[in-house]
Amino acid sequence: MTEEHSAALANLLTEQRNPASRNLDTLSREEILRLINAQDKLVPLAVECEIPYIVRAVGLAVDAFRAGGRLIYVGAGTSGRLGILDASECPPTFGTDPAMVVGIIAGGKAAVFKSQEGAEDNKEQAVRDLQEAGLSPLDLVCGLAASRRTPFVVSAVRYARSIGAKTVYITTNPRSEFDLDVDVAICPDVGPEVLMGSTRMKSGTAQKLVLNMITTAAMIELGKVYENMMVDLQPTNIKLVERSRRTVMIATGVRYEIADVALRQADGHVKTAIVMLLANVDPDGARELLRHSDGFVRRALSIYLAGSQQGGDRPANPEGSRD
Repeated sequence: MTEEHSAALANLLTEQRNPASRNLDTLSREEILRLINAQDKLVPLAVECEIPYIVRAVGLAVDAFRAGGRLIYVGAGTSGRLGILDASECPPTFGTDPAMVVGIIAGGKAAVFKSQEGAEDNKEQAVRDLQEAGLSPLDLVCGLAASRRTPFVVSAVRYARSIGAKTVYITTNPRSEFDLDVDVAICPDVGPEVLMGSTRMKSGTAQKLVLNMITTAAMIELGKVYENMMVDLQPTNIKLVERSRRTVMIATGVRYEIADVALRQADGHVKTAIVMLLANVDPDGARELLRHSDGFVRRALSIYLAGSQQGGDRPANPEGSRD
């Protein structure tokens, strides 16, 4: 690292010493934990200030999904791992194709489990990784770098823009210092870390909160949620099977046994089972209502209600009556 690079790093907010923790090594165990906790409480407030920008990022994600594109996270170290974590949770939570939200980390899969020294500086590999992922102008690329300056991430975002893809960048350095050309910058200012430069702490927490907000809000807009319940979850283990049954029970007011029958008739699809029971239709009728409503349960039920008020047919669901 040159003296110029060292000076640039030293000027980053994420690399500053936190005045509140200068005596960190003299504190008791409980005092250390209370100090960390007090600093962590500042993170949601910093994220709150960025909501107008997060709104725009969600809009770009929804536009990408509706156009057949993807959300691609690109990061290094902690930031890269958080992107992969968020991407990996979307299929079981929202029933999405694993290719819909993707995480790319500097150093590849090995870097998920063990730091790959120097990988974050490889600009050329960032471009190759996006090319291998088949990046297209329909995709949204979201760069994740607490420092803003990570070469791998900056290179990926610049390449994405060069081919016409939309870009978002999430950093925990101040907006006043952000100078990259992106569609949306999200800059929660969490201040210096309790442990100087350890951006796995407040910076990582802030990034995790923002990623939660982006994908959750986007999936709600895509009809993956009914009321405040996951209705496109994949029942791939015992816990999720039981959650599916409970969701159907809560949404419709039926007993466990009826929810179980409806889910089996719906091939385990929670949305279909809910519409079957609330509209008193068979599985095919529920699927048809969902097809006409672009997968939104509320909209499907509104379509059914409008049809029934006009004297339309109501296909019977003999196992699905509420009780």
